[in-house]
Amino acid sequence: MGILQSGGLVNKIKDIGRGVINLVFPPRCPVCDGIIGPVERYIHSRCCEKLFPVEQPQCMRCGKPVLSERREYCDDCARALEHHRQMREDDSYRQGKALFAYKGSIKQTMYRFKYSNRREYAAYFAQTAVERYSDWIQSCGIDVIIPVPMHRKKMRQRGYNQAECFARALSEKTGIRMAKGLVRRVKNTSPLKTMGYVERRNCLEGAFQAADSIVQYDQILIVDDIYTTGSTAESIGHEIARKCPGRVYVLCICIGQGS
Repeated sequence: MGILQSGGLVNKIKDIGRGVINLVFPPRCPVCDGIIGPVERYIHSRCCEKLFPVEQPQCMRCGKPVLSERREYCDDCARALEHHRQMREDDSYRQGKALFAYKGSIKQTMYRFKYSNRREYAAYFAQTAVERYSDWIQSCGIDVIIPVPMHRKKMRQRGYNQAECFARALSEKTGIRMAKGLVRRVKNTSPLKTMGYVERRNCLEGAFQAADSIVQYDQILIVDDIYTTGSTAESIGHEIARKCPGRVYVLCICIGQGS
């Protein structure tokens, strides 16, 4: 009974299950996509140097790398904050962080993670997030993790939501609840990657819907795969603000370069 109450039996069953899965479907390195052997975990040691962790100086709001330490905000955040000031509205989220700069080998990694069913990469991303930002997550007092939702039509086509994979893995590492149903994508938007800031903002207007039950949470962490202009985070943050006074934070796997 003691082992059952402590969760030890459940963890043992999970470990056995993972072992069987790894034998049938060996985990792959997120950089080179080669099979990970029993000695290494998550990533080949030789591949780590091909990634570019986000370092200082960075935007104080979104965490995007900037070129000068004298810059407080990247151009996108400066534009967003000025828009909020003119509209006399609160900021849509308090602060964001990212693991890697979106350049080099990580671009192919994210493509496979998103389109080639490499869901196992999420474990490495979550582990990296905990190693780099566990203190930040704790200081923010995060009480729920919400993945950026995918429209049901796109979900049927792809079969999975990569942001949800990351959120679930992060939840397992931190013990913080992951709740995918608190924010839904109700508008099937066109691909955003070729759009500018204003186009993205207009396209995402009314794209998300927060559940009334979100009001029970005070500190909300939105997670996504790639952060570009911040329009998605802005849109979700505004929708959450309509339903609850909780503070919103953002954590992404990759982020673009700021100016």
